Amino acid sequence: MRYPCLVFDHDDTVVNSTATIHHPCFQDYLDRYFPGKRCTLEDYFLKNFAPGFLPMCREEYGMTDEDLEEEGRFWRAYVQEHIPLAYPGVREIMLRHKAAGGMLCVVSHSFADNIRRDYAANGLPEPDAVFGWEQPPERRKPQPWPLEEIMRRFGLAPGELLMIDDLKPGYDMAAACGVDFAGVGWSNDIPEIERFMRRNCERYFKTVPELAAFLAGPDAERS
Repeated sequence: MRYPCLVFDHDDTVVNSTATIHHPCFQDYLDRYFPGKRCTLEDYFLKNFAPGFLPMCREEYGMTDEDLEEEGRFWRAYVQEHIPLAYPGVREIMLRHKAAGGMLCVVSHSFADNIRRDYAANGLPEPDAVFGWEQPPERRKPQPWPLEEIMRRFGLAPGELLMIDDLKPGYDMAAACGVDFAGVGWSNDIPEIERFMRRNCERYFKTVPELAAFLAGPDAERS
């Protein structure tokens, strides 16, 4: 193993969820409560990349704290009825890592119970720890607390973790903790996002097989 602990983002890293669930849900919410407001899938990806979902809602759509609470309830109900599919090849990466004695953790902006449900539905190994949106804001990505807690809980050093994420908040969290970061780009082909990730991330993988080869070691990368 290159890293004893792989820390995965969830949405658009492990499961294909923004295009199939989160964006349609958000547009449905806008249609009902902010008629005439639109959000394209590309804009949804870009604004979640930076400045983030909550600033997007406030700055782009003028949502109040009460609106955001209602949007959260709307989203939670929608997600309960929709299960995303894991990207082909991710399951094999996880199974191989667990078989070698490694740990799998999740740091995400989805709720932990939904993440565990998605893992079970897709036949993915049970994560050793999950940190999701149920955490208070000061303990959510991009704050460093989730990675710090993983290291504290399992007695790991920063060099023993690899954070795998498709967006900037995961990069920011890993950088704050001195944890290696792998940017992944198989969820979209938006040039602005890919340029940032390639420019700033020491490791960037456009496909799941590229990540699998890296984790398998130098010999697999050359093959």
